[in-house]
Amino acid sequence: MPRPQGKRKLCCKPGHTLYKPNSIPMRNLERIELHLDEMEALRLADKEGLLQEDAATSMGVSRPTFTRIIGNARKKVATALWEGKALEITGGNIEFSQQSSTCSRCNAEYEGNHDKPDICPNCNKESETK
Repeated sequence: MPRPQGKRKLCCKPGHTLYKPNSIPMRNLERIELHLDEMEALRLADKEGLLQEDAATSMGVSRPTFTRIIGNARKKVATALWEGKALEITGGNIEFSQQSSTCSRCNAEYEGNHDKPDICPNCNKESETK
């Protein structure tokens, strides 16, 4: 019997959770589900440029587990891009390590600041902390 999966630590929710090819209605598209932990792995490894060991520590998983997560994420993204499918970011066994904020103007979610009101990095408006 496999070990139960532990919660993966994420800094915050992504600002957008659905990507699709231009000019094709959603009702005509197949969806690929990218879990939030897979999105976080992409952010840490590819956007932030962290080594897998450091990214794994940040997410609270082992390096081999991180390697599996990032491999699955990259395959899903490549499939969605190559085959023209929608990419929906949702779900997963996760917990947020930071307070998140949501912008009341553009609805982007990002890491919050506990000491002062947050300014949305997307539209530069003060946002409400969750």
